[in-house]
Amino acid sequence: MDGTRPDGAVPDGTRPGEREPWTPDELTERLRSVSAERYHDHHPFNVRMHDGDLSPGELRRWIANRFHYQRHIPVKDALILAKFDDPAVRRGWLRRIRDHDGERPGDGGIERWLRLGEAAGLGRDELQDASRVLPGVRLAVEGYVNFCRLRPALDAVAASLTELSAPDLMRTRIAAFEKHYPWIDADGLAYFRGRVEQGGRDGQEALGLVRAWARTREQQERAVAALAFKCDVLWSLLDAVDRGPAGAPAKE
Repeated sequence: MDGTRPDGAVPDGTRPGEREPWTPDELTERLRSVSAERYHDHHPFNVRMHDGDLSPGELRRWIANRFHYQRHIPVKDALILAKFDDPAVRRGWLRRIRDHDGERPGDGGIERWLRLGEAAGLGRDELQDASRVLPGVRLAVEGYVNFCRLRPALDAVAASLTELSAPDLMRTRIAAFEKHYPWIDADGLAYFRGRVEQGGRDGQEALGLVRAWARTREQQERAVAALAFKCDVLWSLLDAVDRGPAGAPAKE
């Protein structure tokens, strides 16, 4: 006997001709490598932001257009939530929607982003006026929402793994704003401060799900590709903002 089961699979679950899956740790390393190489902290716009080289108008344009992404986070999370069969997983993911929408009016991540805009000199109406969002930003956000709507749960959850890199980015951003943009009131940085803890928690939670669900090489490669896609979404959003200025508030 060669150890092959009646269904043609060998004891580790692979079938003849299939590539052997990576171990969970190998998968984790590949996912982290994608973030290390492709996360938008390397984008020239983010680099200039953290070096203190953005004008007030450029910073306001980023805040206004990034809000279009922020307001769609609970939308994409609701689409992902609907894919889960396990009530425990749904309860955990529901927390993400609460984090952004808040438990009550005046609470949550979206509200904190609005306060960031106000601290930078933008009115709430300017931030909420979706007609002024740059076309490239709109396309990037719609692409991500549709990805979460149409792809299986594994792919949608894996795409969220950019959160593994978010805490370090938030720490860098807080320090940069405090040093280079003191004209923005410190209370306006509350969103960034909150995401240091939330991003780390959410990233580890999603990583655990991906490690458990991606058992075959094909599933694992889909997870890696989903994370690369999300990195491209964030990169494309900054491309559009960097090439502005039409379509969103950019007053000096």
